[in-house]
Amino acid sequence: MVLGKHAVVVGGSVAGLTAAGALAGRFERVTVLDRDALPSDAANRKGVPQARHSHALLIGGRLALEKVFPGLTAELTAGGAVPWDPGNDLLFHQMGAFRIPYSTGMMGVSLTRAYLEHSLRRRVGALPNAALRDNAAVTQVVGMPGRVTGVQLDDGEVIEADLVVDATGRSDRGDRWLEQVGCQAPEVDTVKIDVGYSSRMLHRTPGDRLTEMGGLLFLMASIGPNDKRAAAAFAVEDDRWIITLGGWHRSYAPTDPDGFAAFAAGLPTSHMKDLLARSEPVDPGNALRYTYPNSRRRYFERLRRPPAGYVAIGDAVCSFNPLYGQGMTVAILEALELGDSLDRCGGPTEEMTRTYFRAVGKLLEMPWRISVAGDFIFPETVGPKAFGTDVANWYVGQVTRASHTSVDVHRVMLEVQQMLAPPSALLRPGVIARSLRAARRSPAVSSRPGAVRSPVG
Repeated sequence: MVLGKHAVVVGGSVAGLTAAGALAGRFERVTVLDRDALPSDAANRKGVPQARHSHALLIGGRLALEKVFPGLTAELTAGGAVPWDPGNDLLFHQMGAFRIPYSTGMMGVSLTRAYLEHSLRRRVGALPNAALRDNAAVTQVVGMPGRVTGVQLDDGEVIEADLVVDATGRSDRGDRWLEQVGCQAPEVDTVKIDVGYSSRMLHRTPGDRLTEMGGLLFLMASIGPNDKRAAAAFAVEDDRWIITLGGWHRSYAPTDPDGFAAFAAGLPTSHMKDLLARSEPVDPGNALRYTYPNSRRRYFERLRRPPAGYVAIGDAVCSFNPLYGQGMTVAILEALELGDSLDRCGGPTEEMTRTYFRAVGKLLEMPWRISVAGDFIFPETVGPKAFGTDVANWYVGQVTRASHTSVDVHRVMLEVQQMLAPPSALLRPGVIARSLRAARRSPAVSSRPGAVRSPVG
C-alpha cells in the first residue's frame, strides 16, 4: 500500500539503507542522500571511520534484515561472510572464564561493516523506486513549526518530502535542524565512558580456527572494575581475521605493531597473542584507532509535539557503547518499527511520528539500561545512573559465572544478547535459581585471575 509520495533518508549507512528498504514498499519514491562519495565495492569510506574495526551483526539483526531484504543472508555467505554458531564458534571470556560450549542450531554471520553496507547499497539500488545520491550534503531540514517538509543541500537545492528520516549518526545536527524550523529537540542523556580501541586486519588460512578445538570469533570483556581491557577477533570475508583491542576509560591498545602485540600478550588468555604470532598482517603498518567518548540517548518519545514528517533512526536516536555490539541490530529493528508505524497510522502524520518514537523508546529501554549498567562497573563512568544498577550488575555477574558451567543459563544469555529474547528472560524464576547455583561452580570462583583454562582449547 502506498502511504506517501516521497521519502528522503539522510545517511547511507546500515540504519539509513535498512530504512530505505522498509520505506520502498510504502512510498512512491525513496531517495537516500549521503555526503560521501559512495564506493562501488566493499570499501571503507570517510563518513564511517569505525567501519575499519570489528562489527557484530547480532542474530536478531540478521533475521530482521531478512524481513526487509529476503535472501540477504544467502547472498552474504555466498560472497564470503562467515557463518557461525554462537554456542560453539564464539569463544566468550568474561568474568574470569569461558562460557561452556554447546551447539545452538542458530546461525550468525561474521563480516566487515564495509561488506555489509556494500550489500545493502546493492539491494537498495536494485529497488525500482529507490535512488542513492552520493556527494549530497544536507545542511538543514525545511518546514514549519510542527512539520518537516523536506531538506536543503549545501548547494541550495531543496528536496521536498512527505517524510524525512534522519540517519546522520550521533552528532547533534538533527537537534539543530529541528530547532531551526521551530520544532522541539529531545532531551538527551550522556554517559561518559572514554572507550577506545585499535584494530588490525590479518590474513587467515582457509579453515583456520582460534584453537584446535574450534572458534571463529573471540570476545573478552568485563574483567573487573580494576581491569578495563576488552578484545575481539572475528573471522571475516576474503579469508581474513580482524583483531580489535582496547577498553574503557582510556585503556587503549597502542597502534604500533610491537605495542599492539604487547597489549595482546598481556591479556588473560593467549588467544590474541597466538593469532597475531601465526598470521601475517594485511597491512604491515600501524593499527587504526577509534575513540568513543560517550554514549548518548535522545528521548524523542518524551516530546510534547513530535514533528510530523520527521523521524530519526540508529545513532541519531541512541548511540550505544560500541564494545557491546548492539548498534547495527537496534537500528535494523527500528527500521521495522518505522514500517509498522506507517502501516498503523496510514501515512507520515504527527500521530505516526509519535507512534514510532514511542515504539523505539520501548525497544531501546532495556538495551540502553543494560549497556549503561555495564559501564557503571567502572567507577570512572560519569552520567545518569539508574536506581538498582549495582544490584543488576551483581545479578548479571552471577548469570555470567553460571554460563561458565551451565548450558541452560548460557542458552538464555545468548538469546538475550543476540536480541532473540527480552532481557526479562533472565528473570524467570527457574533461570534465577539455576544461575545462583551454577555461579558457585564457575572455575573463576576458585582460580587466580589469568589462570582459567578455556574449555575449548
